[in-house]
Amino acid sequence: MKNLCFGCNSFFMASKKLGSATRALVVEDIKVDCVILLRMLRKLNCEATVADNGKEFVDLFLEGKTFDIVFFDKDMPLMTGPEVVTKIRSMGATEVKMVGVSADYGGMEAFMSAGADMFVPKPMKLETLDSMLQEVIGKKNMSG
Repeated sequence: MKNLCFGCNSFFMASKKLGSATRALVVEDIKVDCVILLRMLRKLNCEATVADNGKEFVDLFLEGKTFDIVFFDKDMPLMTGPEVVTKIRSMGATEVKMVGVSADYGGMEAFMSAGADMFVPKPMKLETLDSMLQEVIGKKNMSG
């Protein structure tokens, strides 16, 4: 897992509140999009990690790394977002919320047919992100 997003280092691990912070993974190859999403996650007190492409997420998953929510870009090098969603779901990942994020026409269909939990068009709004994180936090609190 490399962090190629310029300016991402200061946002790589966002601050924690009381209890266990929501763990998010951003799988994004476009630097500006990466920085914007990481800033929003930081503002919402989320612990965020970056992967530059889908293969890096598959490698993290195989290493046993866990996340509460993963945001995927659609078109990335090595593996597209929908390809990664299909692969990770086939490997038994049912607890993690997978969110496709793209400005690409047809992105919603590609992600939803691959098994993503939801799709959000770019640019993502802070209110939309907050709503998704609140849902994840609610599920975490109910299960543990």
